[in-house]
Amino acid sequence: MKKWKQKAIVQKIISYLPFSKNINYFFQKYVTKGENLNDEYFLDRLGHAKEHLTCYQKYTGNPFPNSSLEIGTGWYPVVPISLFLVGSDTIYSVDISMLTSKERIATTLRKFLDCHNAGKLKDFINYKKERFEVLQSILSNLEKYDLEAILKVLKITYIIEDARKLSLPENAIDLVNSNNTFEHIYPEILIPILKEFKRVVKKQNGVMSHFIDMSDHFAHLDKTINIYNFLQFTDNQWKWIDNSIQPQSRIRIYDYKKIYKDLNIPISELTFRKGNIHELKTIKLSATYRNQSMDEVAISHCHFISNMSEN
Repeated sequence: MKKWKQKAIVQKIISYLPFSKNINYFFQKYVTKGENLNDEYFLDRLGHAKEHLTCYQKYTGNPFPNSSLEIGTGWYPVVPISLFLVGSDTIYSVDISMLTSKERIATTLRKFLDCHNAGKLKDFINYKKERFEVLQSILSNLEKYDLEAILKVLKITYIIEDARKLSLPENAIDLVNSNNTFEHIYPEILIPILKEFKRVVKKQNGVMSHFIDMSDHFAHLDKTINIYNFLQFTDNQWKWIDNSIQPQSRIRIYDYKKIYKDLNIPISELTFRKGNIHELKTIKLSATYRNQSMDEVAISHCHFISNMSEN
């Protein structure tokens, strides 16, 4: 049986168990090795932080956002820590459950320290010397801190609630961002989330910046399939394969563009990877995708940037 099918079956089973998120973390970390904080993942998220800041600076003229909100930060808060290092004072992360821990944040901080010692961190973010010293101090005195204390020092607040009904006030956040999270959210949930983002982001000098990975995530593990493999299944078939642990919506760039248009959220910039038409043509596409532009179906990654002052 192919690796992706094995993983799909295991995650489907896990999704029905109590403490499914914790069980899945154990499975990912020790079995598939998919959730260790490796250099590739760290540098990818650091690159996202750089792009978020570049967009914010471009559209506001400010060096960094004072306040930020990220959805789906996950186990390792690379982008929130990056924002702390450049000077942000109010950093929110919203998710339906608490996925990080003292150990995972310490692992993330060590990656920043390693990147700094290798002389590479300045290539990504213009961090403040005094903020970096705070990071070093935490690591040097780690035994004195619990998770809550570390987050307080880093000015990070985790909001464990439904992102469709945020407790944040209107017009309060300078930068709303996400990093390969939207593809895990089905449209009927993503639409009200984006409505909430539109409500809480500042109407003047507010920016939204969202990276989306539309590839089949099972292909990250199983190299015998390509990144379009999941597009062969009908919607009903996919419901049986997909799981609540790591759901994949399969919607394409044209779907996201329509959602933005319907919600009247400006698309100030949109960048994307063209994708591989040759690989796409090796898949017998479901009717859901067959009559769409193959160039757009093939796009695997994109970045939506919204300057809210344009509204």
